[in-house]
Amino acid sequence: MSVTALSACEVLAAFKSKSMTPTAYLLACLDKISRFNPKINALAALDIDHATVAAADATKRWQTGCPIGPLDGLPIGVKDLQNTKGLLTTHGSIRARGHVPDNDLPMVARLRAAGAIILSKTNVPEMGAGGNSYNPVWGATGNPFDANLIAGGSSGGSAAALAANLLPLCTGSDTGGSLRMPAALCGVVGYRPSVDVIAHPTRPLGWSGISVLGPMARTVDDLTLMLDVCKGYHADDPLSAPSDTGRFAALPSIDLKDLRVGYCEDFGGAPVEQSIREIFRARLAVLRPQVKECRAVDLDLGEMDRCFDILRAESFIVAFGEGIEADPDSFGAHIKDNVALGHSMSLADRGWAHAEQSRILRKFNALIAEVDVIVLPTSPVSPFAWTQPYVDEIDGKKMDVYYRWLALCYRGSLTGSPSITLPCGRDAAGMPFGFQVMGPLRGDEGLLSAAKAMETLFAGSEQTARPLADLQTLPNSDVDLKSIVTHPPDFGAVLAPQSRDMRTAV
Repeated sequence: MSVTALSACEVLAAFKSKSMTPTAYLLACLDKISRFNPKINALAALDIDHATVAAADATKRWQTGCPIGPLDGLPIGVKDLQNTKGLLTTHGSIRARGHVPDNDLPMVARLRAAGAIILSKTNVPEMGAGGNSYNPVWGATGNPFDANLIAGGSSGGSAAALAANLLPLCTGSDTGGSLRMPAALCGVVGYRPSVDVIAHPTRPLGWSGISVLGPMARTVDDLTLMLDVCKGYHADDPLSAPSDTGRFAALPSIDLKDLRVGYCEDFGGAPVEQSIREIFRARLAVLRPQVKECRAVDLDLGEMDRCFDILRAESFIVAFGEGIEADPDSFGAHIKDNVALGHSMSLADRGWAHAEQSRILRKFNALIAEVDVIVLPTSPVSPFAWTQPYVDEIDGKKMDVYYRWLALCYRGSLTGSPSITLPCGRDAAGMPFGFQVMGPLRGDEGLLSAAKAMETLFAGSEQTARPLADLQTLPNSDVDLKSIVTHPPDFGAVLAPQSRDMRTAV
């Protein structure tokens, strides 16, 4: 096995036993990145000089048995919507192609304080809008299983980097599936935590929990290792809450035979391709004999699409409305369309949406009180060509807006409950299939414990185990992934003053 294919937990164990140093591991990652990132374009700005020094310092600390934290010496990727001090953070936007923050997002600061080395930013759609990670600054991210196809979004660069073994851990964020969808399409683990778990002080509407921050990894153990570092309260996020030390470090063990599972193929009637339904049924057939109960549940919780449209639009209008008025040419069509949608809505619409979200939560609470977790597919389709901005038709039904194909994810976002995507073999097209698992609001520990038990079950069969990408034989994309770059990154920029920090809606 390649060193870069080791899990984060295995790498850290090797540091502790002194069988590998952070410097040696960083060099292995950099070699992998230099050879294979051009094939998938997952990584944006790199900070090799800082990372080299940081790895050398971590090597000395491990040699004396004094690591500064649980992630000491581990290089990671940070989503390019999230501020990293001194490292280019472009949001995939023309207007931010030279944006160098002078501070870290609090989640990033916690990772850095735990010893993680911020090696790279990971690619995103412009301003995080959509499920296809392509933008005019860095270009498109291709799927590590087929570079002609999407890696998902908006955390697509993170998911692709993990699946390609370029990095062991990456950050993400999720409004309508941005952690879960790319994880599913690339065959890794993506977790949307409950809204109180990880402070999100850059959320444009501090009292709206539709957008959360979260970790991405290749295994549940790696993910909980990272989550335990990222968790915590921040005064600028009124929805965040203090968390016990080691909250996710030692999860309770769950025996599948005690687990009550609800399932739904389409989250209340969202369109899903028949081939995806069949794969989901096959995976459910593997799980059903192992659990206490497995029964269908009705996830028709209300007017979920209209509710999400309004809540999403109000975030976009707050985040980008002023910028579009000042300089409309520096924003792409998706951002402008979201803001225009927000302008078309009334206070009555907004009031209805927040009331409807409350009704949706209460219906979901009643439903999940009867089971422990609810499982469903993550994506309604197999990955499609990255040159296609989004799916416009599913199972014969036309999509009315560009993000409607993400309904299996964003409908769950409305509940505020935690949700995880587990890699679970391949679909009929040979691409990764993601098994989505939802738990009760603030039931993160129980959901993660159930996910760990399911991961162990699925790993026991080649049909359901996490698929592995072969970068050695992966052809380049038929269309150059950087062919859409019109405004390349400006590496000559200087540190930006605080007032120039970019806003994000996700």
